[in-house]
Amino acid sequence: MRLSSVAMDLSPLRASRDYRLFFAGFLGALFGTLMTAVAVSVQVYEMTGSPTQIGLTALARAAPMVAGLLVGGVLADRYDRRALMLWTRLPLAGVAAALAVNALLPEPRLWVVYAATGVTGLLAGLGGPALLAATPALVGTERLAAAGALTSASTQLAALAAPAVGGLLVAGPGLAACYAVDAAGYLVFSLAMLFVRPLPPAHAAPDRGVRQAFAAVGAGLRFVRRDRLLLGMMLVDAAAMVFTMPQALYPVLADRQFGSPGVTGLLYAAPALGALLGAATSGWTGRVRATGYVLVGAVLLWGGALVGFGLSPALPTALAFLALAGLGDFVSETLRGALLQHGTPDELRGRVSGLWMVQAIVSPALGNAAVGFLADLTDPRTAVVSGGAVCVVAAAAVAAAFPALRRATLAVEPADRQGAARR
Repeated sequence: MRLSSVAMDLSPLRASRDYRLFFAGFLGALFGTLMTAVAVSVQVYEMTGSPTQIGLTALARAAPMVAGLLVGGVLADRYDRRALMLWTRLPLAGVAAALAVNALLPEPRLWVVYAATGVTGLLAGLGGPALLAATPALVGTERLAAAGALTSASTQLAALAAPAVGGLLVAGPGLAACYAVDAAGYLVFSLAMLFVRPLPPAHAAPDRGVRQAFAAVGAGLRFVRRDRLLLGMMLVDAAAMVFTMPQALYPVLADRQFGSPGVTGLLYAAPALGALLGAATSGWTGRVRATGYVLVGAVLLWGGALVGFGLSPALPTALAFLALAGLGDFVSETLRGALLQHGTPDELRGRVSGLWMVQAIVSPALGNAAVGFLADLTDPRTAVVSGGAVCVVAAAAVAAAFPALRRATLAVEPADRQGAARR
């Protein structure tokens, strides 16, 4: 097998100037956002000492984000998607700056952390569907899998580097420095988007008021409910996320199981390392025929690896299992994103992307809250192992119940054959 057949496909970056600008801005904003996620977890644990409180910060972000995503999906099918991304990301620089000021106070306020987290969720939700829906216009449908792999790889690269840098900043200049970097990242994204061409939807839905907006959301829901492939992908993703989100426990595990709060950054970074290894050999993702089976297998790998992580008494073994989980998550995310964009008409892409992101946000938030609550009732290791085991069983059940998910493929392009696979 030639190395070029499995190496990461960089053609979206070579072919599109606008995508290069978008990608650079996205990576800058993402780096700061992930540093803030670590900083918030550390700050809340320092202030409260409660795993449940850490998990609740995820819910504080998720609840307003759900509302934002539902509205943002309708907006992305009516208005210029570039403008929506720009004007929902730029204010986030101010929110990050507010967190920095709060961290510098002699007695930081917990309510400020929760409030800033909620505002961040709302604004990110309003612009999120536009971000996803704009991708086909930037790269073309034939490069969606490659663009998805690049997005996932950049996410994991940031997830690998940001916690490590964030840990150094927390130990050195302090939490405020992490929040300041986040503010700078949103400014970078906004500057990049100024030079991207307008991205209106191909068939913009007319703006006819609130009642029609609710009807538009309903049309997206009906499309997802009728499409067995999209519904199956959402359910298998929920199975992976609701039961197995150990991030809320990383500060606790670092302190209690591995004996050093400084290990927190390593735990956050290990899954990203596994995902980057997958990204480096992701050229096959756009050509694999048994896409559905590979997707389900990747989710099973994620859940099984987290069981191994929870059972590992030694830090090196635990990190290895987290890296394996990251590999499974990368493959699953890449394939799901490509299948979603392939199977959704442009006039519905904003709303379907919004619904997709709703479950992608709510499921991890519920998972973080649930694992934190279970850890308080039992212990962190039991919470992680139980969640991984339930994920494996739930994912297998979804795969059995949705043949369209198992038969899904990116290798078959003709519409009639794709339609047959989705029924």
